Amino acid sequence: MQLYPVETGNFKLDGGAMFGVVPKSIWNKTNPADQNNMIDIAARALLIEDGNRLILIDTGLGDKQSEKFFSYYYLWGDHTLDKSLAAHGFHRDEITDVFMTHLHFDHCGGSIRYNADKDRFEPAFKNARFWSNEAHWDWAVHPNAREKASFLKENILPLEESGMLNFVTPVTNGYLENSELGFGILFVDGHTEKQMIPHIRYKGKTLVFAADLLPTTGHIPLPYVMGYDVRPLLTLSEKDTFLKTAVENDFYLFLEHDAHHEICTLKETEKGIRLDRTYDFNELFN
Repeated sequence: MQLYPVETGNFKLDGGAMFGVVPKSIWNKTNPADQNNMIDIAARALLIEDGNRLILIDTGLGDKQSEKFFSYYYLWGDHTLDKSLAAHGFHRDEITDVFMTHLHFDHCGGSIRYNADKDRFEPAFKNARFWSNEAHWDWAVHPNAREKASFLKENILPLEESGMLNFVTPVTNGYLENSELGFGILFVDGHTEKQMIPHIRYKGKTLVFAADLLPTTGHIPLPYVMGYDVRPLLTLSEKDTFLKTAVENDFYLFLEHDAHHEICTLKETEKGIRLDRTYDFNELFN
């Protein structure tokens, strides 16, 4: 097995929304805001090369939305999914599986694109199976008013229409040891219904794709919960368990949304669990 970080493109989000009830005077120290109160956000995917399978975890925002839509998110930098894949020697047509932690637009937007004539949508990975889970899929196609703006039908319905949509089956205890994708999955419900958090054994370490359970290193303190979460009190409980498990098991956390840190570890302190170290992917695994 080989793993590769895939930078799909950077954007910005409102710092207040990203940190919920935490005052700006505190979160601005770790995630400094610009003049519009926006903070730097990555959309960092992970590619798994395992035998004949090339599994891509999340796909970023994509490029099919309107100029007006993207203007809300202040795109920056020159990363793209295709350039990042090419840097590792791959092409999107070689991807066999696309695993979506959840169906918010910044995690699955790159899964669907316009066709050549720009008159209909099609899968952006023509040879891939797409993976969600049934409970989250139902949640996304019948969205509540709070999340409706994050579940865009053009990102979701074409997946079903393609005939390539597959579902992972959640387990009652919240953790699936061996999924169809070859890695463990933690199911959490605070941010959105049945978000999936991959746990990958790699070179003697456990690498956890943290998705929106832990967006950036600035979100490590327990009360630092995003305003986007539909069940913030449940996030607190899930996050508390997750952080303790990460420390006890020496997990390495792959950060999807931290624009400046790829991986981190945690430690117990007198103030609670805090950041231990940050790593570049290549520094840690090469």
